[in-house]
Amino acid sequence: MLPLTLDDLLPLEEYAGRRREFFESHCHYLDRYRRVRLGPRLTLIFENRQTLWFRVQEIVRVARLTDAHYLQQELDLFNRLLPRKDRLQAALVLEEEDDTRQTEGVHPWQNIPDHSLWLCLEEQRYPATLLTSRPEDRAIGAAHWVEFSLDETARRLLADNRQPAFFHFQSPEYDHQTPHLSDDIRQSLLDDLALSDRDEVHAKAG
Repeated sequence: MLPLTLDDLLPLEEYAGRRREFFESHCHYLDRYRRVRLGPRLTLIFENRQTLWFRVQEIVRVARLTDAHYLQQELDLFNRLLPRKDRLQAALVLEEEDDTRQTEGVHPWQNIPDHSLWLCLEEQRYPATLLTSRPEDRAIGAAHWVEFSLDETARRLLADNRQPAFFHFQSPEYDHQTPHLSDDIRQSLLDDLALSDRDEVHAKAG
């Protein structure tokens, strides 16, 4: 997927003046196409250019960034989270009902077991790779980045709306699966894969 550039960003004042509009549009987009609840405490938010654009614009607004050098640093960081060829990337977010218990509640999630999160397509299971696997990443606890690698069979099953598709998190402390993915979410994830294919061809041609 093509990286975000400085030309994609709105000037700070223009974005700030239209933030409510962008925020409402972003939330609607996430709910319809990109967000999947995984039991009472976990949520998957699949990232692409559109979701990451909003994240970057929010950082620019909060930090009041205007210098091109620092803007580029933020872009370089977030562009690493764009889906690569045959990959889907997502934030795995831990939600706390009671903020006063956040430290206590996050602790069990600092060491997520390998092969605890799966994309289930018909009888096939595709494990997520935990990208935030360094000790300093896991110490944060409240959010992790995960990646799913999908082969041609997985893409075919995801495109077949007659076949069930859902995510399953299974560990000794937490065992939940999502409802079957909606047609809108499935198509949005397939669009990510198609864009990654197209952008790789363009990159090689260039």
